[in-house]
Amino acid sequence: MEPTLIITAVILVIGLAFFVQLFPVGLWITALAAGVPGVYPWTLVGMRLRKVPQDKVVLPLIALVKAGLDININQLETHYLAGGNVDRVKDALISAFRAQIPLTFEKAAAIDLAGRNPLEAVQMSVIPKVIETPIVAGVAKDGIELKALARVTVRANIDRFVGGAGEQTVLARVGEGIVTTIGSSESHKVVLENPDRISRTVLAKGLDAGTAFEILSIDIADVDIGANIGARLQTDQAEADKRIAQAKAEERRVMAVAREQEMKAYTQEMRAKVVEAESQVPQAMAEALRAGHLGVMDYTNLRNVQADTEMRNGIGRMAPSETNGTGG
Repeated sequence: MEPTLIITAVILVIGLAFFVQLFPVGLWITALAAGVPGVYPWTLVGMRLRKVPQDKVVLPLIALVKAGLDININQLETHYLAGGNVDRVKDALISAFRAQIPLTFEKAAAIDLAGRNPLEAVQMSVIPKVIETPIVAGVAKDGIELKALARVTVRANIDRFVGGAGEQTVLARVGEGIVTTIGSSESHKVVLENPDRISRTVLAKGLDAGTAFEILSIDIADVDIGANIGARLQTDQAEADKRIAQAKAEERRVMAVAREQEMKAYTQEMRAKVVEAESQVPQAMAEALRAGHLGVMDYTNLRNVQADTEMRNGIGRMAPSETNGTGG
């Protein structure tokens, strides 16, 4: 055998082995037998070169085509390369098609790439979901606290599933509506007698605007009486007023004590000045005698006046009983 023929045969064998490795014959035959258009050998080889698992795209495409949907292989491959879940999109499209829900491939792919489950959206469109709020507390105008528990029935809004707010937003809005309704009630008895008043008021607010859901109903599952918030607030206010009054009374007491101390100091100061002035009287009188400004008779008359004044002061200080006894 000539060397050229041997080399050619080897090249053909290697090329055939390489082609068989790149081209899944069994998968291609399956797609061909299912009548799926657009699945060509070079298409499968190109997917392998782009490191796209061929079965992850071709098998979902077969299911979609057999279900009656017009989807091509390029759409599924593009979604896979974008990081999407092809199987989840496939299940969502088939479920929506069977349930006669308008859902395009672009919308399903967008929901999937946004991190949400398109199949769950379709299922919630068919079977509404019930979400339960935590216990919501509100205070009526009579000061009585009420604790309500609500069940919200929602249906997925596929058109707003991308960019729409989730369940937590719906629960927060419903809780706010419950608190507002209870707070606007004149008495807690009104709410206890008609719990559906809360449901009607909250539903009328259009709380599902901008969310990925449509609120079908809000049912109040339970309403319990809590604490008497009004009485507690009045008690706290009275205690606060009492502390303020005590603080003001203590302030007045401290000011009175300070004023008393100030008066005592002033009295002591004046007494010291009087004592000092009295101590200077004899000296002044002596000077007046030496200078001739005060005569002996004048001094004698002054002493008599002082003695008479002291006697009168002594009589005035005597107790009435002692005065009466002396007079008898």
